[in-house]
Amino acid sequence: MLRLRLFRSFAPLVGAFLIASCAAPDLVDPTAPVTTVTDVAGFQLQGVTWNTPLEAPLMVSQTIDPSGGTITIPQTGLTIEFPAGSVTSSVTITVTPDDKYVAYKMEPAGTQFLKDVRVTQLLNTTSVFGVPLISGLYAAYVADDGVNLSGVLPVLELEPSSTIFSLLSPLLPQAEVWTIRHFSRYILASG
Repeated sequence: MLRLRLFRSFAPLVGAFLIASCAAPDLVDPTAPVTTVTDVAGFQLQGVTWNTPLEAPLMVSQTIDPSGGTITIPQTGLTIEFPAGSVTSSVTITVTPDDKYVAYKMEPAGTQFLKDVRVTQLLNTTSVFGVPLISGLYAAYVADDGVNLSGVLPVLELEPSSTIFSLLSPLLPQAEVWTIRHFSRYILASG
């Protein structure tokens, strides 16, 4: 009886191992690059939109000091985490989301960080939520002003990012997490 019970608990483990060993080693990871990409000539990216355009202009400001801090915009699902030592003196950070696209203007423009700043965008308020991800998601750095966010984006660089998927359905994206080292304007893009 004990052997049968042991076999029943061991069998699923062996089955999972066999399935994993049959997986193709060259499967494409559906996440964006793990390093900053500045040569974006071959990328045809389009901006991800909000499910519903933002009605009222949103703007969040907070002072970040050398001990670090966090800025959140609950209405859009954005969280920016500044680790201790990312700035040498206190700086007031202002983040303004675009009303149509999952894009943010982050000020003061040109601010450089000494450590990686982590940005998390929950996707439940975006057009990619609840649908299988057909192409990769990217955190793209675009010019500050006067750039049309519709159509193919004029991307300056792609930031290191990862897509977090649902445990229940591995094709349904839940969040995008990326790192930045400077401020300006970022957009969540696909393509």
